[in-house]
Amino acid sequence: MDIQIAERLIGLAHPTYFIADIAANHDGSLERAKYLIRLAKQAGADAAKFQNFSAPKIVSDYGFKSLGEQASHQANWKKSVFEVYQDASIPFEWTPELKAVCDEVGIHYFSSPYDFEAIDYLDSFVPAYKIGSGDITWPEALERIARKGKPVLLATGASDIGEVQKAVHILRAINPKLVLMQCNTNYTARPENYDHIHLRVLTTYGLMFPDVVLGLSDHTHGHATVLGAVALGARVIEKHFTDDVTREGPDHKFAMDPDSWASMVENTRLLERALGSAEKFVNENERETVILQRRCLRAACDIKAGEVLQREMIDVLRPATVGAILPYDLPQVIGTRALEDIPAGKELRWTMFGA
Repeated sequence: MDIQIAERLIGLAHPTYFIADIAANHDGSLERAKYLIRLAKQAGADAAKFQNFSAPKIVSDYGFKSLGEQASHQANWKKSVFEVYQDASIPFEWTPELKAVCDEVGIHYFSSPYDFEAIDYLDSFVPAYKIGSGDITWPEALERIARKGKPVLLATGASDIGEVQKAVHILRAINPKLVLMQCNTNYTARPENYDHIHLRVLTTYGLMFPDVVLGLSDHTHGHATVLGAVALGARVIEKHFTDDVTREGPDHKFAMDPDSWASMVENTRLLERALGSAEKFVNENERETVILQRRCLRAACDIKAGEVLQREMIDVLRPATVGAILPYDLPQVIGTRALEDIPAGKELRWTMFGA
């Protein structure tokens, strides 16, 4: 099944769709956010994505403080979780300007909404909705987004297959246009995270939900996970994007810079070309090698007219001259009688023999 995001068709028969998740990497600056949009376009992204949330509507200050010590990727944050979300949030007033820059450079504008107000506000600005992994168990939000009638991209990090099934059922009961994205939500960018990506889940998703488009939301460095996902059928890729991974901020460390992003896109385009067709056939560029690398039957010695062919009188050698007898038919040649003189090395043809 294909889905359409703005003017782009997304599906197995179409180029992979790349979403540059700028997220909090704007560092509180509208001008920096616009700058990153332009960089993302130059690096080959198809969409630039932000996140619309209000700290009091996404995190409980009391709840996180009661947990005590921060864990996972939050362990290195110098501020409280609530304060980090406050700093990372973007005002709705930025949205028209960010959308205008995306339109100007020719890239789609995305933003993930994390509350009902944001879901409704973004409807006139985004061509599709991205739902983060953390909201996969919030049916109210899933239903509200699905009812907007636009394609929905659902990340499935930190969830089991039962939770994924529930979310897919909720969404598709209202809206069939779904991209189902494998994800791992450990954002520490540690090398050992490769052991936890489990790209083969994409195969499971493809079997369980054949009418969805597959995708990957990823936070590892390098290109291995992306190339593997595309090979397994993913056609939407989301990665965090920044201009400098050494900058201070919650999302920079596990993001990709423009050079790495451009290389990822280039390598993916090569992979898409290499994936080609599932049909096995002799390709246009290898037709000559059918002759040059295959073997045919050849006279191992001078053969006189009237002689009966024995196995030792036959070589199986390259090239496979057009019209020559192929090795498949060697047993049928033995015992036949030569109708003409055949010099050593000459390819054998059926017209040369009789009973």
